[in-house]
Amino acid sequence: MIRKMLSFTLLIMFSALMVHATEEEGPKLKFEKDRHDYGTVYLDELPDTQLEIEFTNEGNKPLILNNVRACCGTRVTQWPREPIMPGEKGTINVEFRLAPRPHRISRTVTVHSNSEGNPTSVFRITGQVEARD
Repeated sequence: MIRKMLSFTLLIMFSALMVHATEEEGPKLKFEKDRHDYGTVYLDELPDTQLEIEFTNEGNKPLILNNVRACCGTRVTQWPREPIMPGEKGTINVEFRLAPRPHRISRTVTVHSNSEGNPTSVFRITGQVEARD
C-alpha cells in the first residue's frame, strides 16, 4: 500500500514538473490579427493605405523589437523602440501606395524581436484591386 502511494505521489510530482517545464517563459509577440485583408477594392475608390498594426506582449518578460522591415514599397513610419512590458500593447505604423491599375495586393511587415520561440513574426497585407465593369 505504501509502495503504491509513493509511486502515485512520484507520478503526480513528475507530471507537475513536466507541465512546468513545457510552459514557455519570456516575451511573446502576438498580433491582434495576423493579417489585414482589403478584400476587393476598385480603382475609383482606392482606400487609405496607412495601417496601425497592433500587438500585445503575451509573455511574462519585456518584449523588445529589434527591427521592423516592410517589403515592396511599404514604409514603416513608427514602431516602439522601448520594451513592451508583459500584458501591454504596442503599435507599428506603416504606409504604402496602391498602383492605379488592377493588381493583387500582397505586402508583408516582418518584425524581429526577442519573442520566445518565434523571434521573427510576419504580418500580411492582402487584397485585390480591380476596375469596375
